[in-house]
Amino acid sequence: MSTLQGKTLFITGASRGIGKAIGIRAAQDGANVVIAAKTSEPHAKLPGTIHSAAEEIEKAGGKALPLMVDVRDDAQIAAAVAEAVRVFGGIDILVNNASAISLTGTLETPMKRYDLMHQVNTRGTFACSQACIPHLAKSSNPHILNLSPPLNMETRWFAPHVAYTMAKFGMSMCVLGMSEELRGKRIAVNALWPRTAIATAAVQNLLGGDEAIAGCRTVEIMSDAAHVILTRPSTEHTGQFYVDDDVLRSIGVTDLSKYAVTAGAPLVPDFFV
Repeated sequence: MSTLQGKTLFITGASRGIGKAIGIRAAQDGANVVIAAKTSEPHAKLPGTIHSAAEEIEKAGGKALPLMVDVRDDAQIAAAVAEAVRVFGGIDILVNNASAISLTGTLETPMKRYDLMHQVNTRGTFACSQACIPHLAKSSNPHILNLSPPLNMETRWFAPHVAYTMAKFGMSMCVLGMSEELRGKRIAVNALWPRTAIATAAVQNLLGGDEAIAGCRTVEIMSDAAHVILTRPSTEHTGQFYVDDDVLRSIGVTDLSKYAVTAGAPLVPDFFV
């Protein structure tokens, strides 16, 4: 299987960035994309809304369903999943992309921010998976893909921002557990993480502005890698912690220069790898 034509993807946080890019790549195959994200009206500091993302996805060749969803709200998740099934007849793929970040130490992390990261990252991933599993089980090639890192349990990844690391590793622990739990249902559960920083609003706003962006790769490296994973047989590829460039090299893509934001600039490594 090398196409997502006719498949229905439920992507959280897909109004911008990597989530939107994964939706656009799927749309190029003729997929149905459910844009489950919070931003329905233009944001002062962040680009894009569920509606502008829907326009881009349909322009790319897919069908879009923009739904305002806060993944902290179980009722909103349930309603969105029900609407996705009503409109498209089922769900084939869940991409847990929604995430909250705060690169702060223990004393500098307000408990409100701690709660936000754990509610969006770990709990949101668990809740959306729980809501989608009954529908994924009916698909011919069902996948859950979490945008989370390899479980690299080294102090250097915890010490500077322990709350954020715990929240992201919680998403990865869902992969570890659910991949085996759902093996009998033929549902693949995998993680995907970038080798380098990716040019997103989070990098622009939190990690150093234009200077940091210059050392990034574009979101398309993640969407292309996700496409490779999501078109693989779910029974043969599960429980894996994939890194974007490794995925592309596995299919013979060795020249990754097209993904560089600035040709020849030193690439900024991402966390956890």
